[in-house]
Amino acid sequence: MYEELKLDNQLCFRIYTASRLITQAYRPLLDPLGLTYPQYLVMLVLWERDNMTVNEIGKRLVLDSNTLTPLLKRMEADGLIVRSRGIVDGRQTLVTLTKKGRHLEAQATEIPKCLANSWQDKPLNPKEVTTFVNMLDKMIDTLKSND
Repeated sequence: MYEELKLDNQLCFRIYTASRLITQAYRPLLDPLGLTYPQYLVMLVLWERDNMTVNEIGKRLVLDSNTLTPLLKRMEADGLIVRSRGIVDGRQTLVTLTKKGRHLEAQATEIPKCLANSWQDKPLNPKEVTTFVNMLDKMIDTLKSND
């Protein structure tokens, strides 16, 4: 067996595992809000800036429209958002929060703190977190530039 092909030597596997475990950690915090993790990400984007096009949301989340559109349809059916045709460009779809969607923001404010508290038995210090985030940002920028 080639050493470079061992699963434990794969950076991608560590990132994949961390991503799955983080998503699992969010589940009990998001269930009371009726949100899945991908829906939560969309809501975070819209809470930052409402009235965005599907393309803008996709760019922000690094998701293509084939993945994003079914997600947005479910969110619209749940009454969180409204999708409408753009006024300036009718080919664009504009996504706007509903009153219900805006109301969830106040309920979601405790989620980051609750998640951090759930890791208190093995806390990461702020310097480690900052270093890790910077390294991930660098990796993401590098991978985006290869597209």
